[in-house]
Amino acid sequence: MTTATSRRGDSRISPVFIGIAAITAVAGWAVWTDYASQPGFAVFLFVTGAWVVSLCLHEYAHARTALHGGDISVGAKGYLTLNPLKYTHALLSIVLPVLFVIMGGIGLPGGAVFIERGRIQGRWKHSLISAAGPLTNLLFALACTAPFWLHALDGVPDTFRYALAFLALLQVTAAILNFLPVPGLDGYGVIEPWLSYKVKRQLEPYAQFGLLIVFGLLWIPSVNRVFFDVVDAVLRALGVNDWDTYWGQRFYRFWEGTPEIPVYTQP
Repeated sequence: MTTATSRRGDSRISPVFIGIAAITAVAGWAVWTDYASQPGFAVFLFVTGAWVVSLCLHEYAHARTALHGGDISVGAKGYLTLNPLKYTHALLSIVLPVLFVIMGGIGLPGGAVFIERGRIQGRWKHSLISAAGPLTNLLFALACTAPFWLHALDGVPDTFRYALAFLALLQVTAAILNFLPVPGLDGYGVIEPWLSYKVKRQLEPYAQFGLLIVFGLLWIPSVNRVFFDVVDAVLRALGVNDWDTYWGQRFYRFWEGTPEIPVYTQP
């Protein structure tokens, strides 16, 4: 029997998530105060921690929206606790996205909460459940770039500024990739309820390869250039320029040697 107490327990924030958030906060403080002897390592911890937090919030948004849409099973599965270890595929949702950030500075979309779609009635609900995740990345990007588009950077240490810019780049890339209407990605989940049964059956076999196809296309120089032109355009609209993201990634990749802290110049 499901009791009120157990339902509250299903939504209790996991100590694992609290620990990740605490590490992120401490690392952010170290970057802000220049407390760390190796600012690059502090930036690495701060950005990686914040990135994992955003991945947890991404999956939580899917689950919470599904709960309100009619899938009450998400609570028992632990999806509402923000615990990344509860995801169906922790490798896809956490490990691979972090590795891709380390290797290439791309916010790889994850995807690992199993929604029982049969419990949910209405095409709009299904579309909203799929859109909730990447919309969370967009909100995270807006929060990261708020000091930029609010012109409130006075007093913000340069290193912290660069870290925020790089984190925003990850959020924007994740949102754009996730919104692509490719089987297996959230963008396809948004439009799938509106497709005919025949079309859905034809596209279903490609869902497991969708992310790999997108990743392969990004290795094509012309496609990669167009993709990052779009990312840069979005970031510029939010007040973040190439200087900010470049130095953010330089500090993040501390193993390549901590760069000399540059003096910001208006482009």
